[in-house]
Parts: sequence; C-alpha cells; structure tokens
Amino acid sequence: MNKSLIVITLVLVCATVHASEMPTVKPEKVGMSSERIQQVERMNQRYIDEGKIVGLVTAVARDGKIVYFNSAGNKGSEDPRPLAEDDLFRIYSMTKPITAVAAMQLYEQGKFQLTDPVSKFVPELANLTVMKDGVRTPAKTQMTMQQLLSHTAGFSYGFDANNPVDKLYIEADLWGSADLDDFASRLGQLPLMFEPGERWHYSVAVDVTGLVVQRLSGQRFDEYLSEHIFQPLGMVDTFFAVPDVKQSRFLPNHFLDPETKKPRSVAPQGSTEAGAEIFANCRAMCDYNDVTLFSGGGGLVSTAIDYLRFAEAMRNGGELDGARILSPKTVAYMATNHLPASVSGGGSGEQPTLVDQPLTGFGFGLGFGLVTDTAASGVMGSVGEYYWGGAAGTVFWIDPVEQIVVVSMMQLMGGWPSYRPDLRVATYQALLRTY
Repeated sequence: MNKSLIVITLVLVCATVHASEMPTVKPEKVGMSSERIQQVERMNQRYIDEGKIVGLVTAVARDGKIVYFNSAGNKGSEDPRPLAEDDLFRIYSMTKPITAVAAMQLYEQGKFQLTDPVSKFVPELANLTVMKDGVRTPAKTQMTMQQLLSHTAGFSYGFDANNPVDKLYIEADLWGSADLDDFASRLGQLPLMFEPGERWHYSVAVDVTGLVVQRLSGQRFDEYLSEHIFQPLGMVDTFFAVPDVKQSRFLPNHFLDPETKKPRSVAPQGSTEAGAEIFANCRAMCDYNDVTLFSGGGGLVSTAIDYLRFAEAMRNGGELDGARILSPKTVAYMATNHLPASVSGGGSGEQPTLVDQPLTGFGFGLGFGLVTDTAASGVMGSVGEYYWGGAAGTVFWIDPVEQIVVVSMMQLMGGWPSYRPDLRVATYQALLRTY
C-alpha cells in the first residue's frame, strides 16, 4: 500500500470514528455547573444502593455537547460485573419516536398526507368496528395518519384484561404474528376502543405506522430504519435483532420481585420461573435473535450514546454531523401539540412524569409526548419539551428552550415511579444560565 493510500485510509477511519462520537465539554462551557451536575450521579447511586435499580447509564448534553455521561451499578441482579456505557438495552416504547421520524421522512417526500385514511395504505383496517357497551358497531369515520401518529386512532394495547376490548387483543395474540402483514390482518378483526379522534389512548398505532413505512418505502421496516436513520446518524448499536458478536453486551431484563421488593432477572422465554409469562408466546420484544415481527412500537435495542445521537439530531432540527434526516420545520411540527382541546386522555403510557396522575400539563405531537404546562405537570422543566420512555424504565427528553438532551437507560420493567422526576430535578438544578 503506497503512502497516499495509507493517509487516505487513516483519514477515512478517523472520520468514521469521529462521526460516532459527540464532543464532551466542561459543564461551565455551556452554562451548567460541574459540581451540581454530580447530583445526577449521586441520585443514580442512591437508587442502586437502595436496591431499587441494578444498573444505570445516563447522558446529559447541552448545545450539542455532552456534559455528563456515566454508568453505575451492575449488568444484572445475578451478574456483578460493572455496567458499561456501551451495554445494550431494550428500549421498548422509545422505539416509537424513531418510527414516527421514519414516517415523517416519507411525509416530506409526498408519500402521504396526514389527512389520508390509514386504510389507503393498510386496507386490512378499512372496515373496523367500535365496541360500545359490549356491542360492536361500524366506525363512523376512517382513522387518519395524523390520528395514527398521535395515539387518537382508537386502538388499544391489551394491557387491561378486565376491559372487553383489551381482552380481545390478548386473545388475538398480536405479538405472536409472523410479521407486520400478519399483525395488521389480526388487528383488522378487533374492535376499536373508541371512535377515531375521540380520545387519546396509548396503543399499537405505532406498529401500524411501521407497516405503513414498509409499504410506502418498498423496504422491509428494519432495513428502512437502518438505511435512513441509523446509518446516517452513526447509530451503530441500534437494531431489532442483536448480532451474535454483540450478545455479550446485551443486558438481562428485570422485574420487581413481589416478595423481596428487589429487581430480579426475568426468566428466559420458555422457562416456568416467575416472570417468564411476561415474554410468553411472542415474536417481538422477547426473541432478539431471529426477529420477523419488527415492532415499530417497542422492538428496538440500543445504547445510551446511540439514542443520544438520535435525540440530539432532533434537537438540532433534524441534522447531526452533516447528516440530515428531517427538515427543521418537520421536527417543529412533530413537537407541536396535535391533540384537539376536546380530546381527553385515556391511559398514561410511558410518560416520564409523575406516574398515575391525571394528564394535566401533557400533550402529544407526532410520535412524542409534550410538556404543555410545567406547573400542572408537577415537575421542573420547560414548556415545549418533547419526550418518551420505555417499559423497562428507559427515558429521554429534548428541551428546545434550554437546548438540553437527556437519555437514561435501565432494565427494570415498570421502572421506579420517582426516578424520572428525580432525574429532571437533578438535571435542571445544575443550570447556571437559562435561555
């Protein structure tokens, strides 16, 4: 190899490494306190010392620069090795904002309008019914793409076995579907929880969105995400199926043992141990090796730094390190409250706010939850923040007022109700200068 070729190769290698990194600065450089940001670390360690959480990785960035990035605790309740910053986490519903971005990329290309009926792209959903007082009647209107992206389409999730609609969701075994087409076929046989546009209710709508992306793009959903979001943003550790060479970094999931009140590793699929029923009979969100059902609502695995890069691209108006995935105008539109004043909440989802409280101070955009009133939400922050969390306790938010991005990862089903507001307070109290 001649010297010129060696130099070019080294430049390309360095550029590739640089592209996967974000700059780190002293907090004072971006108006934050080095001493006060350590409150995040102290707070994380307290949760670990109290036996509430096994391990955490948390990153805080301002103005596109990392001011705090640290791991604490262990890899698992039965694995005493220290947690690493590049360990792999099930992000569950933090998959949803990524799916919404994929859809809005196609929106920018003119592939659909938000007023289009979903059945235009998923005809399996053309003749849906609504369950009212135990009776199924034809839906009065066709759900739109805007309603699909804002959880007002009328779908549910099957979380409440006492609800007649959710009971049918459970019986339909949606997560046992072979692929997204099979998923839509099964979903098309189920009633809606309410008329499209009537209420906000957390649901499988984003899994349908993934199918829309697949059909409009002509690419398998996982391949579309890889080519149009993960590769451009340097998200090298985000996928539905964990590669064999990265399995050693894939953390065990945990649930809270009802007897000890401590996190315990979830039993592997097929086991008869306690906790195994969480992942029984499913092809998404349990088997991360041979995946065929690509859940746009909860199927991805990622790292804290990968997700920080995604969130930073959104904070920066859809661009990171010269790679643009969306227009700034599109990002701003997604982070606008799309819930009409007449729409009421009907299920809290994975809101990183006070758990089991009314949906005061809360709105929803296209793929993101929104803070509309910080006083009503009961936790410090900024109006206009957009965010979401995952079922295993992961959380992120983007604050376009203070130009802050925060990502925190754990693997505990349900997380701890107090952790997310505690993390917000620990982050914002470190500000020395506000915008």
